[in-house]
Amino acid sequence: MGSGWHEWPLVIFTVFGQCVAGALIVAGFAWLRENDARGRQRIVRSMFFLWLVMGIGFVASVLHLGSPLRAFNSLNRVGESGLSNEIAAGSLFFAVGGFWWLVAMLGKMPAALGKIWLVLSMVLGVVFVWAMTRVYQIDTVPTWHNGYTTLSFFLTMLLGGPLFAALLMRIAKTPFKGRVAAWVSVVALVASVAAVVLQTHSLGTIHSSVQQANTLVPEYGSLQVWRIILLAAGLGCWLCALMRRKVPTLQGLALGTLLVVAGELIGRGVFYGLHMTTGMAIAG
Repeated sequence: MGSGWHEWPLVIFTVFGQCVAGALIVAGFAWLRENDARGRQRIVRSMFFLWLVMGIGFVASVLHLGSPLRAFNSLNRVGESGLSNEIAAGSLFFAVGGFWWLVAMLGKMPAALGKIWLVLSMVLGVVFVWAMTRVYQIDTVPTWHNGYTTLSFFLTMLLGGPLFAALLMRIAKTPFKGRVAAWVSVVALVASVAAVVLQTHSLGTIHSSVQQANTLVPEYGSLQVWRIILLAAGLGCWLCALMRRKVPTLQGLALGTLLVVAGELIGRGVFYGLHMTTGMAIAG
C-alpha cells in the first residue's frame, strides 16, 4: 500500500506523454491558423520543448524496463499485447511528429505536405493516449478495469496540454487568445473532480476476502485534495489573465504548467497505488 510513486517511471511517462499529445493538438491548430511564415517558424521553434519533454518521458519508460535492451522486446507482440501497442503507438507518434518538427525547423517542409503531416501527428497523439489506456484495462485488476482509467488519461491530456501549448505560444511571441482551449481545461477540471467523487464511492464496493480497495492508498483523500488544489491554481495562472483581458505572462504560464503537471503526477501516483489483483474472489 502507498502512493504509487514506486512506479515513478510510468508516472512520468504517462503524464508527460499525455500532456505532449494535448499540447501538440492545440499548438498544431495555432500553427495551421497562422498566416505569417515568420510566425509559423517561431511556433515551430518553440515546439522543441514538446519533443524534449516527450524524450524525457520515453527515457523514464525505458528505465522502468530495467535495461534499455529490453525496450526492443516490448515490441514483440504488436497487435496482441497492450504494452506492445502502447510502445509502438508512442514511438510512431514521436517519430512522425518529431520528424515533422525537424523538417519544418529546417524550412524544408512544403506547405501542403506540412499541414497533412502535422494533422497526422496530432491524430497519432490521440491514438497514443488511447493505446495507453488499453494497457491498464486488465480484468484481474478491478481497480483499473473501468472507465475511470480511460477518462483520467484523456483528462490529463485536456488539463496539461492546452496550458503547455499556451506557454509555447508565449515563448514564440505569437498572438494566442486560447479562450476555447482554456475553457476546455476548466471543463476537464470539473470532470476530474466529479470522477474523484464517483470513484471514491466505487472503491468502497471493491474488495476481496482479505483486502478493501479503498484502503490501498491510505492518504487517498488528502492526495486528491492536494491534486485538485494544484490543478485549480495552475489553471488560475492562465485564466486570471484571460478574464482580465490581458496577455498571460511567460512566468505565469510556466508556473501554471508546472502546477498542473505536479497535480497530475500526484493523481497518477494514486492510480498506480490502487493496483489490486484479484488473487482471491473479488466483489464489486
